Amino acid sequence: MRDLINEFSKNIVSFHRYKKRLIALTTDTGLCILCTWLAFSLRYEELVLLKDIHFYPVLISVLLTLPIFWLFGLYRIIFRYTNLSIIFTIFASTFLYGFIYFLIIGVYRIEGVPRSIGIIQPMLLFFAISASRLSVKYILFDNLNLKKRIIKKNILIYGAGDAGRQLVVALENSQEFKVRGFLDDNYQIQKQFLLNKKVYSPIELKTLIKSKDIDIIFLALPSISRSKRNQIIQNLNKYKLVVKTLPSISEIVDGRITISDIKDLNINDLLNRDEVKPNIELLNKNINSKVVVVTGAGGSIGSELCRQIVRLKPAKLLLLELNEFALYKVYEELNNISKNIKIISLLVNIQDQKKLETIFETFDVDTVYHAAAYKHVPLVEENICEGVKNNVFGSLSIAKASVSKKVRNLVLISSDKAVRPTNIMGASKRLSELCFQGIYKGNSNIKTNFSIVRFGNVLESSGSVIPKFKQQINKGGPVTLTHNDVTRYFMTVTEAAQLVIQAGAMGKKSEVFVLDMGSSIKIRDLINKMINLSGFTIKNSENPGGDIEIKVTGLRPGEKLYEELLIGNNPKITSHPKILKTDDPFIPLVQLEKELDNLKIFLNYNNVEDVKNLLERLLESYKSNSPIVDHIYTENS
Repeated sequence: MRDLINEFSKNIVSFHRYKKRLIALTTDTGLCILCTWLAFSLRYEELVLLKDIHFYPVLISVLLTLPIFWLFGLYRIIFRYTNLSIIFTIFASTFLYGFIYFLIIGVYRIEGVPRSIGIIQPMLLFFAISASRLSVKYILFDNLNLKKRIIKKNILIYGAGDAGRQLVVALENSQEFKVRGFLDDNYQIQKQFLLNKKVYSPIELKTLIKSKDIDIIFLALPSISRSKRNQIIQNLNKYKLVVKTLPSISEIVDGRITISDIKDLNINDLLNRDEVKPNIELLNKNINSKVVVVTGAGGSIGSELCRQIVRLKPAKLLLLELNEFALYKVYEELNNISKNIKIISLLVNIQDQKKLETIFETFDVDTVYHAAAYKHVPLVEENICEGVKNNVFGSLSIAKASVSKKVRNLVLISSDKAVRPTNIMGASKRLSELCFQGIYKGNSNIKTNFSIVRFGNVLESSGSVIPKFKQQINKGGPVTLTHNDVTRYFMTVTEAAQLVIQAGAMGKKSEVFVLDMGSSIKIRDLINKMINLSGFTIKNSENPGGDIEIKVTGLRPGEKLYEELLIGNNPKITSHPKILKTDDPFIPLVQLEKELDNLKIFLNYNNVEDVKNLLERLLESYKSNSPIVDHIYTENS
């Protein structure tokens, strides 16, 4: 029997919408006739034959019902996705119908028709229409998807505010989730009911997990601070639960929450500090109504810089990129963000100083953000000469072209790996800093404001370990960790871009700016949180029955246990409470140029050993912690 019902349901669902509407109109016509007959039977307290019913009450009922229901949208609703909220729509439409019907039957009167029919019939019709709609939902949806309904995941929504309430409405027809209640820290609303869901205290979570078989927690807290969110996540981390979240308040544009807004817990939420609030005046200073260049515009930092810049309304934005596909992607995205700003995409190798000078002169450039660099430590370690060429001589070309064409502001994006480097990538970034400092301090007539911005790891940027960890967790592990004690500073890509812009607005004399990034994060602790908040347990000697193992693979060539942001110990405060300034030691330009000439010769002949030895001699703080693993060098050894 159930198979026949399922087959019937499938056939109905597959009908064209016009055929479905015709069925609904025919059904409602039949219900009008039925309810009129029942109204007469109730009024006379005996069964009345259909042929004995007065014709006009039936005709009036049909002529009123169909247009009014159409006006209220009852024939445009997809019945199998209806919920109890449809009762309100039916009530409103039948109330209007009943009012007009009573005026005709009860006030103007039809001979031979009792006045009470004008009241009884609309009441019966309301119940009949409501029952028909909910019955269709059961037959076409609940019955058809009975198995799916049985395996719904029980969830609690953390946050009984606007976002939480809207999320409950969005999940009302979900085939995957069943909302069992709210969690909220506000004791004033605890034990009350919102949208028929009880609000519980977070203290009751352990009991609720068992009693209501909770699988998932949805965080509907878009406007709270990161520190408060992190505290909540720490508490949830004690339980084997999947934690999902809604976008931040800045991402919720139209104020409505849908199921598509739900996403896996953002790794940004695991940072141990609140986001650094930008200084709007500093953001606008070198960008608003200016001609701006971003090198490496298709990279993680470069593309985010571009997103921030277009919002600050420059006169023009020039995208410089060597990778054709990356340039195409960022250009298309930026054009969709703002169609009123002139965006120019240029395929350029930043080592070509003459081309750079032509660009800067042609477009009368005001500000340059130099984000083009090779930054992946293992890759640069395996391709030493190309890494140094791009990072050092690319930066040198940018600096010289900017000075030559009197660009007003130039910002170098550096890295925490430039501080006491142990790898070629860090050494090349430190040498890039020295190039900027040497050029500025060796020329008293420079009109360009130089600045260097140094920060730690950017969450979920290309090459970041975070996407790799997520992928490994989704595959069931193991999650690979290079060392149990390795720590890193982290920041969001938005913070990184805003820091670059603000520091560039403060820089004049090739100062180095760093962000107060709080405490560094132990990578093992980060992995533990990611595993637990994905609903899994850690497999180790203490818990051999766990889900996911963490496998220690050993430090990679050039990798450090701890990263630093300052070379010296005398950082100075700036006008921004979270941005520090430091005057690091530099090499005079005359001495530096001789060394760079030698370096260029070694690079041209791919003399990897000489390149590495020169870097160690030139950079007193550079101490390599691995043998040479450059592919060409090892192949020829």
